[in-house]
Amino acid sequence: MKRTFIASALLAATAFAHAAAPANDTTIVLVHGAFADGSSWSKVIPILEAKGYKVVAVQNPLSSLADDVAATQRVVDAQTGKVVLVGHSWGGTVITQAGTSDKIKALVYVAAFAPSEGEATANLGKDYAVPPGIATLKADTGGYLWLPTESVALNFAPDVTPAEKKLIAATQGPIAAKAFGDTTTVAAWKNKANYYIVASKDRMIAPELEQAFAKKINATVTTLPTSHVPMVSQPAKVAEVIIAAAQR
Repeated sequence: MKRTFIASALLAATAFAHAAAPANDTTIVLVHGAFADGSSWSKVIPILEAKGYKVVAVQNPLSSLADDVAATQRVVDAQTGKVVLVGHSWGGTVITQAGTSDKIKALVYVAAFAPSEGEATANLGKDYAVPPGIATLKADTGGYLWLPTESVALNFAPDVTPAEKKLIAATQGPIAAKAFGDTTTVAAWKNKANYYIVASKDRMIAPELEQAFAKKINATVTTLPTSHVPMVSQPAKVAEVIIAAAQR
């Protein structure tokens, strides 16, 4: 009977190990944008983990493009297997520069900038009207830009709960204004599979500009009727796109 019990325990442990095994060897690396931090992905991460994926959220210093790229590349380099690199907003510029590793199987842009090489983020929307949220930016004495609480609620994340708006405002990461003038030297999307989520009610990046980015990078496009933060207001839909990229 003792042998039977041990054998049953071993079988159960093996079954549990198989059940808990990752869906595959792909890691999802999430890169936040300006006026945010890694917690902006807090609703998407559990969905991806429930599907068996390892997920890592980069914490960008938001001090320069080079610094954010370095932070992202450190995370990518630490992974084994393949990586899906996801960037929101300013994070799109970061993954465009940082996403050249052979480990990276796909790039996912979430309401994000997608510059070509030699372009600065500050110049990407020059042919479009200034978005309402951008017009409200404030600068501190150190040259870092931030959004007033009322603009977070009205422009950055109008389609989330009042509690979530307060949390986003409280945890926002100010960005060095000079970072928007930093130019890319590569465009990783030229050699990767690309996915793009257009936020059709965005008040931080013109939705028409997002559509233009998606077309330029020849992305698989998903359009969501959300504000600038679809990963907060529609996390399941955002996770679906990321999973599609991981499963390609």
